Amino acid sequence: MAAENSKQFWKRSAKLPGSIQPVYGAQHPPLDPRLTKNFIKERSKVNTVPLRNKKASSFHEFARNTSDAWDIGDDEEEDFSSPSFQTLNSKVALATAAQVLENHSKLRVKPERSQSTTSDLPANYKVIKSSSDAQLSRNSSDTCLRNPLHKQQSLPLRPIIPLVARISDQNASGAPPMTVREKTRLEKFRQLLSSHNTDLDELRKCSWPGVPREVRPVTWRLLSGYLPANTERRKLTLQRKREEYFGFIEQYYDSRNEEHHQDTYRQIHIDIPRTNPLIPLFQQPLVQEIFERILFIWAIRHPASGYVQGINDLVTPFFVVFLSEYVEEDVENFDVTNLSQDMLRSIEADSFWCMSKLLDGIQDNYTFAQPGIQKKVKALEELVSRIDEQVHNHFRRYEVEYLQFAFRWMNNLLMRELPLRCTIRLWDTYQSEPEGFSHFHLYVCAAFLIKWRKEILDEEDFQGLLMLLQNLPTIHWGNEEIGLLLAEAYRLKYMFADAPNHYRR
Repeated sequence: MAAENSKQFWKRSAKLPGSIQPVYGAQHPPLDPRLTKNFIKERSKVNTVPLRNKKASSFHEFARNTSDAWDIGDDEEEDFSSPSFQTLNSKVALATAAQVLENHSKLRVKPERSQSTTSDLPANYKVIKSSSDAQLSRNSSDTCLRNPLHKQQSLPLRPIIPLVARISDQNASGAPPMTVREKTRLEKFRQLLSSHNTDLDELRKCSWPGVPREVRPVTWRLLSGYLPANTERRKLTLQRKREEYFGFIEQYYDSRNEEHHQDTYRQIHIDIPRTNPLIPLFQQPLVQEIFERILFIWAIRHPASGYVQGINDLVTPFFVVFLSEYVEEDVENFDVTNLSQDMLRSIEADSFWCMSKLLDGIQDNYTFAQPGIQKKVKALEELVSRIDEQVHNHFRRYEVEYLQFAFRWMNNLLMRELPLRCTIRLWDTYQSEPEGFSHFHLYVCAAFLIKWRKEILDEEDFQGLLMLLQNLPTIHWGNEEIGLLLAEAYRLKYMFADAPNHYRR
């Protein structure tokens, strides 16, 4: 009986044992849909049609079907000459062959141009700028306009950072980074910040649509409550708080090897390399040591929650913003050993205190059983049922629980769903909103979910829905997309936050 069940499973399953599958998980960034969507869709068309005709796929059916997926002897009993396997292999092979031939024919159009342009590269080449920066230099590079394959042909010859890892906060559309309006906004920020007593309410109002890169570090310190509004007190406050943090290091950090702290330190040590693995900045040993100290000291000083996986992500935006105070170019490939010890100490201490201020407002997300996240996910479900009943019923039809995808959205504040550049822009607004991280985030998640309603409704099985929701195609997002998302979230908040009866049917 077991052999028959396993044989039937392989005949109707969309996955082949031993085949290469995309890896989905907390430490991996969103996949580029242009590379995977066509392949996944092609396979699902071939193998899932008979299953859908019978009944809707659910989590329980999926679990039953895969319980014996890797039983010994399955491969020997399966007949790989069956029509289903022949259809699958032929379609994939034809699609792959066609793509290879098309790419090869394009590459042979003007090989001389490619060779001449790549030969002009300097000896000490640098990481190429983001796609936005490349767009800005079009006027000085006419060949890029005439030959769109120029960039693709020259990429393999330089060290590349994927677009998902770009920290530059320019618009995805490639618009100039400093318009007249933005220069005016920057001047207004500088006037506010240089006044004897900064008007924090006015600063929040100006920061809601985004903070200019040049003044973001000091603005974040003020909005988080780390710095006082009075300019005369700021220098002494920074000095005192930085000394206090390194006093904690001297007092507590050596205890990481003690038995009752070993589990905490071991988990932090495991999670740090998983933090933004595609960005070279966070793979530098010195940066990882800084993160380990920040997270361990925070865990020791907050025994009610201790360290929880996901908190490691919350350090990165602060670290990048405070690092940008000392670095002019994009920081994703910057070598921090070029900074002085005093600079590194300042970045580390400021990141610790600002992260602590953030977590003070959402600590119930990380206490035992994480009740804060449970409540927020339930509130998200109720909110979506009111604003888009069709999407809500679609989830119920295919037995998709909100906790299965929204837990990560709440635990990591959407950091695993968005590029880091988008997270930084998002946090500009979160720090400008009252209870931005604890309350406004709920409406951002609702707006984010409804943003993909068409793609959600196109998926008609449990597995397809979860794969979509855990790998949403935001790789090309920039300030414009985040601005629209925040505007929709504000609209939802205005409609529902002060009208709880709207939740009720």
